[in-house]
Amino acid sequence: MGRVDREALYRDPYPVYARARAAPGLTFVEELDAWLVARHADVREVLARPDDFSSKGALRPDVIPAPAAFAELAGVPGNAPVVLSTDGEAHVRYRRPLTRGLSPAKVTAALPFIQATAGELVASFAKDGRVEWMAGYARPLPAAVIGHLLGLDPADVPGAIQAGNRAEDLLFTPMPEDRQVAAAREVAALRRMLAAHAARSRAQDNLTGELSRGLAPGPGEPAPEQRDEIVANTQNVMLAGHLTTTALLGTLVHRLLRDRRQWELLCERPDLAGAAIEEAARFEAPVQGFRRTVTRPLELAGTALDEGDTVFVSYGSAGRDETVFERPDEFDIAREPVRHLSFGHGVHGCPGALLAREQLRITLELLVRDLPCLRLAGEDVVMAATLIHRAPEELFLLW
Repeated sequence: MGRVDREALYRDPYPVYARARAAPGLTFVEELDAWLVARHADVREVLARPDDFSSKGALRPDVIPAPAAFAELAGVPGNAPVVLSTDGEAHVRYRRPLTRGLSPAKVTAALPFIQATAGELVASFAKDGRVEWMAGYARPLPAAVIGHLLGLDPADVPGAIQAGNRAEDLLFTPMPEDRQVAAAREVAALRRMLAAHAARSRAQDNLTGELSRGLAPGPGEPAPEQRDEIVANTQNVMLAGHLTTTALLGTLVHRLLRDRRQWELLCERPDLAGAAIEEAARFEAPVQGFRRTVTRPLELAGTALDEGDTVFVSYGSAGRDETVFERPDEFDIAREPVRHLSFGHGVHGCPGALLAREQLRITLELLVRDLPCLRLAGEDVVMAATLIHRAPEELFLLW
């Protein structure tokens, strides 16, 4: 399982997916160290059977940090499970405050902030005739929005997001020990800040307040275990709340402009914005997949699995399944809508899907109105070497 092989898979997993869909049963992929669940029906089945396929270890790290990095996090709040990697009652308890804090009513209340922030970002580069989209818009918009929903001071959001990214780097990017230690220090500072923010937010009407009250109900100060849960799940939603939307903002604009006919069709028919968003999610699932652990001996797609086996449930492959989608490798915003699985399914469906869709919708409305001459600055677009938030590393645009 060499780094080069894994990096190649992460940058372009679709040939591996296609071979797995065509092969009988499941395919064991060494680079993932897991059985690949590649077909739409099989992905849906696994997601519908949480008792048989546990979410524990859903995001297994690619890298084990050095002991010196772990030492920086010793005694810092936040060492607790999160909604993504729990089952049963623990998952229900972690998810409930997220569902409240990301409800349709809460998202609707945030729309003026999203619209104002999106407008300011576009205005900041509209006169330049050129922008690197990921840094200029796709990263800062979702970061500002999740910071707003969490009730963070806007001045703290960039640093918090950067530290959250360092937490991801610690587990998924090989680094020398000194860089690991530096990253861990940033993560420790973030967790301390989130703990203090959570303590101030218990009575406030924001997402952090929902997590604080939901995970530590009743009067009095949270117990240390409860504080760990609050900080861990606040950090998790902060990271997940911007990375997936950032990825989709990159994919959506890239694919619309790569085939000029798609962009021109959207400009002619802005009513296709919703279809364009769903097509982007189908075509390049922002989270390509999660792991599940088999809880008992069973058979899936004709393959016998033992208790403790790991499967990689690929939303990205399900979106390219030839038996479900016509011309699955073509990006087409006018295709007949078919329900994709890129936001998950069942009890682990993404609680922030509506928030992501609204940011994408507002973005398309702005671009069609203000920058209809938008085009790619070049054809060489490199996808980031990750399956967690699949997106272009950079995306240069002209108008």
